[in-house]
Amino acid sequence: MTFRSLLAEGRRIIFDGAMGSMLQTRGLPPGVSPELFCLEKPEVLFGVHADYAAAGADVLTTNTFGGTRFKLDPGLEPFNFNRRMAAAAREAADRAGRRVFVAGSVGPTGKFLKPLGELDFEDLIAAFVEQIRGLAAGGADLLMIETQFDIAEARAAVVAARRVCDLPLAVSMTYEAGVTLTGSSVEVCVATLANLGADVVGMNCSAGPAGMAEAAAALLAASPVPVLIQPNAGLPRLENGRTVFPLGPEDFAEAVTAFARAGAQLVGGCCGTTPEHIAALARRVRALDAPAPRPYFSGVALTSRSRMVRLGPDGPFVCIGERINPTGKKLLSAELQAGEFTTALRFAEEQLAADAPVLDVNVGAPLVDEARLLPDLVGRLASAHACPLCLDSADPVAMAAALAVYPASPLVNSISGEEGRMDRLGPLCRDFGAPFILLPLRGKKLPEKAGERIAVVEDLLGRMETLGVPRRLAVVDILALTVSSTPTAARECLEFIRWCTGQGLPTVCGLSNISFGLPARSLVNSAFAAAAAGAGLCACIANPSDARLADTLDALNVLLNHDPGAENFITAHADRPAETSTARVSSRKAPASVASLEEAVILGRREAVEPLLAAVLEAGEDPFALVDGRLIPAINEVGARYERREYFLPQLIRSAEAMQVAFARLRPLLEKKRGQADRSVVVLATVQGDIHDIGKNIVGLMLENHGYVVVDLGKDVLAETVVRAAAKHKAGAIGLSALMTTTMVRMRDTVELLAEKGLDIPVMVGGAVVTPAFARSIGAHHSGDAVGAVRLAGRLMGKGA
Repeated sequence: MTFRSLLAEGRRIIFDGAMGSMLQTRGLPPGVSPELFCLEKPEVLFGVHADYAAAGADVLTTNTFGGTRFKLDPGLEPFNFNRRMAAAAREAADRAGRRVFVAGSVGPTGKFLKPLGELDFEDLIAAFVEQIRGLAAGGADLLMIETQFDIAEARAAVVAARRVCDLPLAVSMTYEAGVTLTGSSVEVCVATLANLGADVVGMNCSAGPAGMAEAAAALLAASPVPVLIQPNAGLPRLENGRTVFPLGPEDFAEAVTAFARAGAQLVGGCCGTTPEHIAALARRVRALDAPAPRPYFSGVALTSRSRMVRLGPDGPFVCIGERINPTGKKLLSAELQAGEFTTALRFAEEQLAADAPVLDVNVGAPLVDEARLLPDLVGRLASAHACPLCLDSADPVAMAAALAVYPASPLVNSISGEEGRMDRLGPLCRDFGAPFILLPLRGKKLPEKAGERIAVVEDLLGRMETLGVPRRLAVVDILALTVSSTPTAARECLEFIRWCTGQGLPTVCGLSNISFGLPARSLVNSAFAAAAAGAGLCACIANPSDARLADTLDALNVLLNHDPGAENFITAHADRPAETSTARVSSRKAPASVASLEEAVILGRREAVEPLLAAVLEAGEDPFALVDGRLIPAINEVGARYERREYFLPQLIRSAEAMQVAFARLRPLLEKKRGQADRSVVVLATVQGDIHDIGKNIVGLMLENHGYVVVDLGKDVLAETVVRAAAKHKAGAIGLSALMTTTMVRMRDTVELLAEKGLDIPVMVGGAVVTPAFARSIGAHHSGDAVGAVRLAGRLMGKGA
């Protein structure tokens, strides 16, 4: 029996529990990595796996959570390490006396892809490939891509896996208040992972069962594939110098069984769970009936890092903004040829202000290197705006490069019957989880009749099946021809749309083609859009600022029951006069202005900061007044939006980087007046044994933007090193970070060493597993995020709240 066949049977599947805390109870010394310990003590690792198998676990997870080159101790070669760890789990599974599977654990690297971080996509892929090759060679039955907090990295891990093997994929994200660290909702993650072909989607870590309940309900409602849920045994606390978790086996099992009853086919434990927890869970879950069938969603889902748009018969009609296309646009073409994006970015803002939910992006002007320019523009747009993108290029190399920088599931425009195009782009879309437009075009002759287009589409669908490209990713272009030269063009399109709808294929069209050569083109386009939507057309590529078309689509969504209660229609049109309006009334704000320094920081516009700052300095503004009266209030507003969950990590980082541009210019002027010594110092470090530093780095960035001097000691830092640096730099506060329950206890070492040396320096602590109660128990101050850390530092060092 394979893991996929077990899934298909609908059987309940029990995963194992925690690894790190189990190793601690079996001799893992403080500060020693679990990887090195298990290499030196393979019998201990085997014992943990064997105990979980004896407890009833159907799946044993390898001790490879930190198994990439970015996390392993120097000298450990990733392939061999992962192979040995998988082989250890394989041996325990094979000795269990029943069929037990091995899941190769692939944890987060602790790095961000560009533009949030410095890591290139191919470097990340290479690291995952090394790890996954080792897991497959060691006998893993499936891959468990777990505890992921950025959908872009989870996507990269899936792409890497597809380059190495065909093992089943379980991908589990970690959420806080229903979103990941980088701002992706449960629905966005599920849609992206389903597009990628994940066999299982799930959630783990971050909270106990109660804290996961809301996100788990959203996951079960959104996922078309089997669901895995692995909570912690509650949130950890420190008792008598030991990290303990509040939920015992029976309480844990009762709470997690509720998720199984609600539809989770796969359940297990994360931090703090033991073989006893898994045994109690297995007894309860095995008594349940098979889970209900997963929900079905028609059409395709396009996603960005923080938004999802569905193209399908059950959703609103979607207008894909067409204006970022150099065809017929001299200024845009000239700028693209010069490698500039001013007009392209302006077109993006204008279309978003006109409510475009998706933007088409095309840089195909003469003499343009699309393979360089398309990913550059796509990266900027994906970083600046929440809407999904449609990547439009005839260059397969440019398309591959753009897919590599995009964080989620874009729409690819397009794949036709042109010789070799399906062979080149089909597998690319399959592996990147990118829905694509299927163009019923083969050779140079345009198929005028619906029957001709149907024949081409059927041929392309057969080719897709041969290549393993899932049908669920295809959106068919109806190939709208101009009625001025082909009078039956519209009628043939409507017949073709009806056929596609009957086949379960969502449809799209380039709307302006239908009216070419006619006067009053907006009128023709709008009338055709209405007729086509009635036949089942799901989307068009058009100018969303066209007032008549926009009004028609608003009305269509009401008439086709895609605007419940006509809420969106009323918002857009309630204040209009009775007579026909000629101007589009948008429910969105106008394009964001960057007329001031404050706005540049709040909107994260780095390129606008320098000229605005130069202008105000030339006008005689005092540097201190600029910082205290304008820049600090602006970054505080960013923090407030982050706390209200209007902003997420990408926006926070963009604004912080814009602030850094301002400080780089102002710092020499400030230090000339007051001196470097007047600035408060904060020493930051990730504690001994812990190699995760994303949260610490963001805290450092925010503190610097508030005028603090930050001494960053890096990761895996001894308490003695922290205290020595704090004394040397006369620090006003120390900030410590830990991500793992096995390392958070090391925070206490610094607090105790400070007391021993008589140094009255407050300590701030934070990290995914660190709670306020834990902080109080060791005599430290807790901060939940970077914004809170800045506020806490101010209070601790007498700078106010």
